[in-house]
Formats: sequence, C-alpha cells, structure tokens
Amino acid sequence: MSFTVAIVGRPNVGKSTFFNRLIGKREAIVDDISGVTRDRIYGESFWNGKDFDVIDTGGFVTHSDDVFEAAIRDQVRIAIDEASLIIFMVDVTTGITDLDDQVAKMLRKSDKQVILCVNKVDNHYRLLEGAEFYSLGFEQTFFVSAINGDNTGDIMDAVVSFMPEIEEEEIENEIPRFAIVGQPNVGKSSLINALTGQERNIVTNIAGTTRDAIHTHYKMFQKEFTLIDTAGIRKKNKVHENLEFYSVMRAIKAMDNADVCLLLIDAQTGIEAQDMNIFKLAQKKKKGIVILVNKWDLIEKETNTAKEFTEHIHHKIAPFTDVPIIFISALEKTRIFKAMEIALKVAERRTFKITTSALNELMQEAIRRYPPPAVKGKHVQIKYVTQLPIYTPAFAFFCNHPRYVRAPYRNYLENQFRKHFNFTGVPLTIYFRQK
Repeated sequence: MSFTVAIVGRPNVGKSTFFNRLIGKREAIVDDISGVTRDRIYGESFWNGKDFDVIDTGGFVTHSDDVFEAAIRDQVRIAIDEASLIIFMVDVTTGITDLDDQVAKMLRKSDKQVILCVNKVDNHYRLLEGAEFYSLGFEQTFFVSAINGDNTGDIMDAVVSFMPEIEEEEIENEIPRFAIVGQPNVGKSSLINALTGQERNIVTNIAGTTRDAIHTHYKMFQKEFTLIDTAGIRKKNKVHENLEFYSVMRAIKAMDNADVCLLLIDAQTGIEAQDMNIFKLAQKKKKGIVILVNKWDLIEKETNTAKEFTEHIHHKIAPFTDVPIIFISALEKTRIFKAMEIALKVAERRTFKITTSALNELMQEAIRRYPPPAVKGKHVQIKYVTQLPIYTPAFAFFCNHPRYVRAPYRNYLENQFRKHFNFTGVPLTIYFRQK
C-alpha cells in the first residue's frame, strides 16, 4: 500500500532542500528566491527497511490575487486530503509568521498525522530561538538543518514509525492490476466505461471529475483483470486548483497498487512534460508500461501520421523505447480491447524467468563479441550472470571491477536482453557485483 509524505509550508523555508535530503538526490531546484519550485516534485525515500513516496509541494498558481498564499492554502488542502503523513516546515530565522499560523490552523483541524519541522537550526542559539514553535501545538516537533543534514535522521525515524507494518499482500488468484494514469481530462474514466459497457464512472469535459481511485473488476471474453482509475478534484468551482498535484498524488497511489500502468495521452496535445513525469515514475517503480494515445478519432490523418506520432513519443521517452504504443478512441471503442490484450502480455513478461544456463550462454557470447571497455587501465571481466529472485526482471552480473562498468555498456547488455527475450513494456534492472 502506498505511503505518501507531503512537505508543506510557506515559500523559502527550505522544503526543496529537505526534499533532496530525504530522497538522497538533487532533484528539486534550490535557490534563495521565493517560489523557485513551480512543478510538483516527487520521489522515493528509503529508511530502516521501509520505502515511501515524498512530494515537495512548492510552487504557486496564477489564478490568485496573492499567488503565494493562495497556492499554499490549495496545496495544504490537497495534502490533507491525499497524503498519509504531512511534514509542516517552518523557518527558525523568521519565527512564526501569519502564514505559518494559517497553515497550522488548517493542519490542526485535520485528522492526519503532522510532523512539525523547524528548519535552519544549525547552532545552539537558533535552537533556543526555536522554542517558540512549540506554541503551534504539534506533538511531533523536530529542529533540523536540511542543508547540513542535522537531525534529519530523527525525522525519518518518526516517519517510518507511523507507517503500517508490511503484511503479505493477498493476490486474488494472480489477477493482473492495471492502473489507468495520465493527465486530467485525457479520457481515463471514458476508457473504463467503454471496456465495461456501463457508466461505471462519471464523465464530463471538466478536468478532474473523478474524485476517488476506483477499482473495477473486469471478467469478459475469457479475460480477467482489475482496472484502477485515478482521480482529479472535488468540485467544478475548484477547476483552477492544482489539478496537476492531484493527478500526481493519485497516480502515485495507483501505481503502487498496480502491475501495469496504462498511460493515457491526448492525441490532440501529444506527449507533454507531465506525461513524461508519470512515465518516468512508472519506470522508476518497475511497473509494466503501455502507452495509449486516446482521442485518435479526432486527428486528421495522412499516410504516416501514426508512424510520425510514434517516432515523436520514442524520441521523448528514450532510451526506454521498447514500450507498446496503441492508438485508441475510448469514445468509439477503437482498439481498446487490443490494448487490454497487450497489457495482459506485459503483465506476463514482468514475471518471466530465464534459466541461469540459458542466460549465461547468451550473455557470455554477447560479452565475447563486445567486451567491456577498459577504464583507467582496468580491464573488466564479467564471469557470470544470474536473474535475481524478485518479482520484476532484474539481473546481476558478477565481475572483477563493477564500478568501472559505464552506462553505455549497461545499455548494450540491456539491449541484448531485449533482442533475445521479449521484455517489451517491462523495465529491466541490471546490477554489477564484485565476484
């Protein structure tokens, strides 16, 4: 089950710096200027044997008289609704501001667990100054320095303490689960209605009509699987809220519960930045991926229209281009059942196992044909390869100098796997280990 941590707070308190610290990468842009983070940034964190999703809620919208205050209120409301736990970040150097008070009142009214993170506490004097933040009334209060990493481990300990114990997940007769993900108003609910032949989900032209993640059990034409629709916003009069933030949080939850992600793209707009974000997230989570280009019936077509559209998508998603791309129309039910057949095949490929003998025979030949290039005078010798006993396809190559194997050679080995075995739509993981 997905556990999502949202970092909220006013601008320039260090949310993006803290986010980078949690995920162990510099993904969020950090600057002293307020409002640098405009896109929703999300990543995965791992601590004490548990992993969870982290979302940096920085940014602001343009449909408000006060861009910062309106954006913060919107994002805090969304975080209260959607996140499993909220980290409320404040700045010790400015003390408690009116905006901090407003956010604190909203969080105290919620039933979500809140951790108060007082940032920029990098000396004893600031620790004494930070005592005033106890007046905000949050039991879980930590004093940290995100830029130095001071006491961030204590917050991580607190986060994982609120995570439920991982139980063995019951798999219902091994039925594949497909998450239908994509931007608002690309036709996710229309696709489910077309597949089931009934108005299972509400459909309107308003982006974000679907509120909750809806599970639909499909059993027709000798096919059986579970469809997971994802959600948008609550009411029509909130269309100007952060739809992108809603779609990201819902997509994350749906992906964690799915085997294959069906990424819907609007044929009229093409593949956009947010589509790429969702694609990369599915790839990072090692989910099977099928790209569905919806509303294809609305496109004026020429001889090479589909070919050119496919090439454009491949250019965007490179280097992982071994992904099925199907042009559909949920409204006219064009190729939607073919899409499900391909998704079922992708789900099967995720569990495909290769015997160690066959694996070594194939890969040793590929390695002899093109050995790893020497790096710093070190000649890499790969002795053998084996498939790891985990749910998704992962392979370990044992060699004498694993740290000198570069990305181009890793890509070469992955291409050999894809050339000789059908892993279309399935991300592969390759490790190099010391023999």
